[in-house]
Amino acid sequence: MKKIINTTAAPAPIGPYNQAVMVNNTLYTSGQIALNPENGELILDSIEAETTQVMKNVEAILKATDMTFENVIKSTIFIMDMNHFGRINQIYGSYFSEDTAPARETVQVACLPKNVNIEISVVAVKF
Repeated sequence: MKKIINTTAAPAPIGPYNQAVMVNNTLYTSGQIALNPENGELILDSIEAETTQVMKNVEAILKATDMTFENVIKSTIFIMDMNHFGRINQIYGSYFSEDTAPARETVQVACLPKNVNIEISVVAVKF
């Protein structure tokens, strides 16, 4: 059964999609950007601040389904500039244990919504 997941702790969708969809025990999130859910402002002060906000948004969706980053089995990171990879990876990596980190791909893209520098989506499974 398909269940739509929406939480006020993460940014509201800005198009015809939902924050996440749960099918059985698997959660598929939409890509999250660095929108502050409290005021709708973009956090673009630095790539570290932007990545942290993205991860907080992902975390809020996971919490809405009683999951944590330990449940994440796959993540996709889209970035505007591969030169930011090391700094992004440092923040991203702080949310996972290296022993149980998910599979991942990181792709440099030409443009992201609202001209942000990073977008992350995850797939998580409730064990």
